[in-house]
Amino acid sequence: MSEQFRVVFSGFKPGTDSQAATEQLAAKLKVSAQKVADFTTGKPLFGPADKQKCLKQAKLLAVYGIQSKLQSQSQPVAGSDTAQNAANERVFDALDYITSSLIRIEEKLDELEQRIDGKQVKDEQHEEDEWEDEPLFSELELDSEPPKRSKKLLYILLSLLVLLLVVLGISLAFPELVPV
Repeated sequence: MSEQFRVVFSGFKPGTDSQAATEQLAAKLKVSAQKVADFTTGKPLFGPADKQKCLKQAKLLAVYGIQSKLQSQSQPVAGSDTAQNAANERVFDALDYITSSLIRIEEKLDELEQRIDGKQVKDEQHEEDEWEDEPLFSELELDSEPPKRSKKLLYILLSLLVLLLVVLGISLAFPELVPV
C-alpha cells in the first residue's frame, strides 16, 4: 500500500488577488467558493491520494497563485472518519425527517378524530331530538356507547415506520448491498 498525502494551503504567491484566485479555482473545480475559502483556512480541499496525484493538485493550485505543500497522512483512516461523520449526519437528518413526519401524521389523526367525535355528538343530539317524542322507542335503550374505533391505521403507519428504519439501518450497515 502506497503512502497517502494531502495537499495543504501554505499561502498566496506575491501579487495574487486572493478573492479572484479562490473564485477562479472554484469555477475550475466546479465547487463553491466557500469550500475554496475554507481550504485557505486549513480545511482540506482534496482527499488523501498518492504522491503523484497530490503533485498534480499542487500544480493546479500554483496556476491560480496558491502556494501549497504536501502533507503525509500517517493514517488513511481519517478519510473514513469523515465518511462516517457524513453517514451519521445523513442518518440524523433522516431520523429528524421521519420524526417530524410522524408528528404531522399524529396531528392529522387527532384532527380527524375530533371531526369524527364532533360529528357523532351532533348526530346523536339530532337523533335524540327527533325520537324523544315517539312513544314506540321509549322502551329501547338509546344511550348505548359507540363502538370503539380501531387504531388499525395507526398500527399500519407505525409498522411501516419500523420497516423503513430497519431498511435504513441495513443500508447503513451494509452499503454494498444498496446500489447507488
